[in-house]
Amino acid sequence: MNRLGRRANETLIEMALSADGEECNGPETISTAGSEIPSSSEGLNSTETTLLIPEHQVIDKRHQSKDSIFFRDGVRRIDFVLSYVDDLNKEWEKKLERRKEFESNLQKAGLELETEDKKESEDGKIFFVKIHAPWEVLITYAEVLNIKVPIRENDIPPMVENPLDCVLFPLRLPEKVMHPEPDYFTAPFSKDKQELYLINDESTFFSPSMRNRIVNYILTRCPYGTEEGKKKFGIKRLLNNGTYTAAYPLHDCQYWKKASDPNCDSERYTLYMEWARFLRFYKEQPLDLIRKYYGEKIGIYFAWLGFYTEMLFLAAVVGLICFLYGLFTMDENMSSKEICDPAIGGEIIMCPLCDRDCEYWRLNTTCESSQYSHLFDNVATLFFAIFMGIWVTLFLEFWKRRQARLKYEWDLVDFEEEQQQLQLRPEYEAKCTQKKKNPVTQEMEPYLPLTSQAVRFCISGATVLFWVSLIIASMIAVIVYRLAVYAAFASLMENTQTLQPISGLLTPQLATSVTASCLNFVIIMVLNFFYERIAIWITDMEIPRTHMEYENRLTMKMFLFQFVNYYSSCFYVAFFKGKFVGYPGAYTYMFNRWRNEECDPAGCLIELTTQLTIVMAGKQIWGNIQEAIVPWICNWWGRRKARNNPENLYSRWEQDHDLQTFGALGLFYEYLEMVIQFGFITLFVASFPLAPLLALMNNILEIRVDSWKLTTQFRRPVAAKAHSIGVWQEILNGMAILSVVTNAFIVAFTSDMIPRLVYYYAYSESEDSPMSGYINNSLSVFQISDFRPRNEPKENPENFVICRDYRYPPGHERKYLHTMQFWHILAAKLAFIIIMEHVVFIVKFFVAWMIPDVPADVKAKIKREKYLTQKILHEYELEKLKERLCQGDKRATEKEFIATEGRMELSRAM
Repeated sequence: MNRLGRRANETLIEMALSADGEECNGPETISTAGSEIPSSSEGLNSTETTLLIPEHQVIDKRHQSKDSIFFRDGVRRIDFVLSYVDDLNKEWEKKLERRKEFESNLQKAGLELETEDKKESEDGKIFFVKIHAPWEVLITYAEVLNIKVPIRENDIPPMVENPLDCVLFPLRLPEKVMHPEPDYFTAPFSKDKQELYLINDESTFFSPSMRNRIVNYILTRCPYGTEEGKKKFGIKRLLNNGTYTAAYPLHDCQYWKKASDPNCDSERYTLYMEWARFLRFYKEQPLDLIRKYYGEKIGIYFAWLGFYTEMLFLAAVVGLICFLYGLFTMDENMSSKEICDPAIGGEIIMCPLCDRDCEYWRLNTTCESSQYSHLFDNVATLFFAIFMGIWVTLFLEFWKRRQARLKYEWDLVDFEEEQQQLQLRPEYEAKCTQKKKNPVTQEMEPYLPLTSQAVRFCISGATVLFWVSLIIASMIAVIVYRLAVYAAFASLMENTQTLQPISGLLTPQLATSVTASCLNFVIIMVLNFFYERIAIWITDMEIPRTHMEYENRLTMKMFLFQFVNYYSSCFYVAFFKGKFVGYPGAYTYMFNRWRNEECDPAGCLIELTTQLTIVMAGKQIWGNIQEAIVPWICNWWGRRKARNNPENLYSRWEQDHDLQTFGALGLFYEYLEMVIQFGFITLFVASFPLAPLLALMNNILEIRVDSWKLTTQFRRPVAAKAHSIGVWQEILNGMAILSVVTNAFIVAFTSDMIPRLVYYYAYSESEDSPMSGYINNSLSVFQISDFRPRNEPKENPENFVICRDYRYPPGHERKYLHTMQFWHILAAKLAFIIIMEHVVFIVKFFVAWMIPDVPADVKAKIKREKYLTQKILHEYELEKLKERLCQGDKRATEKEFIATEGRMELSRAM
């Protein structure tokens, strides 16, 4: 292990009990044969601190404020709460023994406990064990966890004021809310150098989030006995087997009013009033207060979500302008004019869109859909696709700069190394019974054999592949549905008089597309429900070594599944529908039964827009229902009895117990939801310029919904550190690159832009109106007598019909083969894709190169803080050495003094 790992092992208790049940007097090593965990993680060293308290006692709760976050003495703060139900079932004695052993070991770790009897609880069934971490425990584990604490107030002048501050003043929050603490230079805590730090009050030196993080670290590693020959430990196992029903830190007050205790900061109330209410949607977020109350991991999520929402504003404005351009130029669109003209579109009889049951139809019946298609299929689409390719680069590069600033301000600059040192999962230690010597530290540590890893990865990969195949199969089922019901919709709309008035708008193609999109959305939600549980199960089975590794593996599995699940239908409509149709007399069929779909005469872009809108909007609406309404209903149901009881009997720990649990994967689902949305507004944005606007409106609501549910509907999460958004950054980078390719293909192959441009420059015969005649030019003639029996409609009123394609007419020596214009258009499409991709990629990489990842002032601050920290530590060591010299310590030689002074001079020079 590394240096910090060894220090943790010295602190984690080895609660070795002698045969007569008494505590060992010396540091005795427990044999780990048959144990699930290594001896280094079996407990807390009792020589570090053994703070025991008298036996639990029960007093009348009426003498204590219902909002109290302190023990009965009103001095010791409640850092964590455990709850359990004393049910008399067959497991009762075993659970009692586990609790007794676990709580005894917590006390040996130095934690102090106080129990509330079930008679004092609101329902008379639940026991509450309150946990307090005294100063000695906090400073011990602050050193183990490498927690940074203040050493000196920041002396670097603040940034120059923004000239727009006066304009942005209505969006600002009060300074006390935005910056609840002064800015300090910080250094990792060390018990031996406490006089270095700005310790004004031991009870408030460590924030509540730091305290609950330390207690949680102990709880996850504290043993509770031996079962089946293996050492068992950790609160997570005790929660899973029902020994405890809940484990959580407390909110500091009720969210709708301040705490009556003057020692309580009422930060939850401040967050609710200034951040978690929808009426504050236009205000900036108090990120420092969020970080202080919930920890860096939640803070970095809201910082990213807020920054993403701010950047969406620019994309939404440009997208709206492009949409308005399409709206205002609808009447100038020559293609839709010709389709709607009775003398042109009304005289063109089109090929039937399905076999036998579908009849011939006139082109002008698609008049309305061709006009609406122009809203999204115009020259502004090309501009917007290129713009979004550059926007996504700006978003990612500016986020790196914002993230670098937060890393400095939140003391996370050196966190990567710390993450690897401290985030070893207890489950890994428990399940990896074999050990090997670390070649670097020469210490024994748990490991998973390579053969076991290979087997687990094979099972995991096969499971993921099976579920991805299941998604593809469901998508094929939806395609079959589209092919099967199209004829039914066509017949229904032809024979139903009530649908005649809207037959121009609600075409069989549109009806099929809408119903298929809704069906696809339902299938997506159902598959998500099952796969989430499967993904967690197979990730647990792989036994990842660290928490970061666990999250990264789960993230990749879930994202791969969600990517295929949400985007497969959009990829089908964009790149496959209407591309492999064939022609009358030689149609292509799926499974030799269902004829492949054709696009609307106005193109497939409007259908892609419909698909994208339904899936994207449906997901956002369903997500907000799940995030806000479901927790509120659950909490309302759980508190229905408590509303009738006097408030002074409904304690703070009971109020929080009745809230929902914000699990370890709570943020994972929030990130996943936003990254999937990011894919919708980047991968297919060329088909729907209003997608960023929808995303912006959703995210404005999302920030307040997430903050409201976290502040009012969920228990306080355990504080956790994170220096970035993790593997999501790499996923966003990959989607940004892929989006350039997909949008280039959408413009080239899904929209009608390239065929129109080729006609405009190469085939137009009118100088006054270059686009006139385009519709006739894009159609081909087919002779009805060439129909095969399975394709031929029941009625054949004409000798010739028209199809949408570039093919030679009957009687030509190359009858029904593609014309030269088709190959010109195909070459133009491929050339456009190559040119657009290269132009956008060059601009993207140039912009990324021009924008440094870390702002210059942040680099200066990091160097200044490192210099000051080294200087202060060296001065401290020099003073200590002087004291030893004055006291006549022979070990403190003059050479050591000179060496220490020399090190200080070298540090200054550097």
